[in-house]
Amino acid sequence: MVGRARKPPSDSTLRSSSPSTRRAPVDVFAYRNYRSFLKAVYERKKGQRGGFSYAEFARAAGLRSPTHVRRIIEGERDVGADLATGLGMACGLRGDALAYFGALVVYNQAKTAPERETLYNELRSFGRFRKSHRLATAESDYHSRWFIPAIHELCARPDFSEDPRWLARELIPKISPKEAAHAIATLVRLGLLARSDEGKLTQVDGVVETGSGPLGHHVVQFHRAMMDRAAEALDLIPRSEREIGGLTLCVSEDRMLALKADIEAFRNQLFERYMRDEKPERVVQVNLHMFPLSKRVERK
Repeated sequence: MVGRARKPPSDSTLRSSSPSTRRAPVDVFAYRNYRSFLKAVYERKKGQRGGFSYAEFARAAGLRSPTHVRRIIEGERDVGADLATGLGMACGLRGDALAYFGALVVYNQAKTAPERETLYNELRSFGRFRKSHRLATAESDYHSRWFIPAIHELCARPDFSEDPRWLARELIPKISPKEAAHAIATLVRLGLLARSDEGKLTQVDGVVETGSGPLGHHVVQFHRAMMDRAAEALDLIPRSEREIGGLTLCVSEDRMLALKADIEAFRNQLFERYMRDEKPERVVQVNLHMFPLSKRVERK
C-alpha cells in the first residue's frame, strides 16, 4: 500500500540433530515467516554441502516422510507444536531461538486477526526480534489505528492544530481526544512529525510505503478498518462527496491478472497526480478493490 503518509501435534518423533546442524546457519530472529526461514536454512546447508537433501532435513527433524519438509516449505502442510520443536532443533536452534521459532509457527498459522495480534505481541517480547525488526515495529505502530495515518495527512493543512479536541472533531467518524493525543505521540515517536523552528508540528516525510512482500497482520487490519470506514461512508457522507461503486465481471485467469495490474498502475497514477496539493483541505481515503468471487478453473 502506498499512502501518505493450532494444529494437533504431529505424529513425528523428536531426535537429536546431527553435529552438522548444531549451529543455526541462519538468524531466525530476522524472519517473520517460518517457511521462509526453513527454506533459507535448507538453501544454506545445500550450498555448504552439495549432498544435503530434503530427505536428510526430514530425518534430522525426526520425520519418516522424505518429502514432508519440502511440503511444509511450499505451504502444503502446516506444523504442530511437536514438529515445530523437531524442525527448530534440526535447524540448530536452542533456547530463545527455538522458543521464537515455535512462537513464529503459531503466529503464521493463526486464523483470525485477534489471534495474530496477540501472537505478534508475543514475538515482539523477544529482544532480538525488536532489534531485527525496528522498521517493522514502527510500521505496526503506524497502521495500528486507522486515524493515525489520517492525522499524519491532516498535518498538511495550513490550519492544522495539535489540540486533541480539534483533531477529534475534524475526523469522520469522530474519535476521542485521548485517541488523537495517542496518534500525535505515535507520529512524533516514529519521526513522521517533527517541530519546526517556530514550534509547529510538520510532516517529516509525506510518504509512508509498505514493502512489496506479504502484508503484515497490522497492515491487513488497517485495510479492514478502512473498508469499515467505506461502509460507514454510505450513511455518513453525502453521495456528492463520495464515489463508491463496483463491477462484477467474468474473465479469464490471464485477464484477471492483467486487471489487477491495471488497478495497481491506476493507483500509482492517482498517487503521483494528487499527492502534493498546494492547498490541502480534506483528508480522503481511496480504496481500490478487486477479488475473485468464484474458484480457479483447473487447466488441463
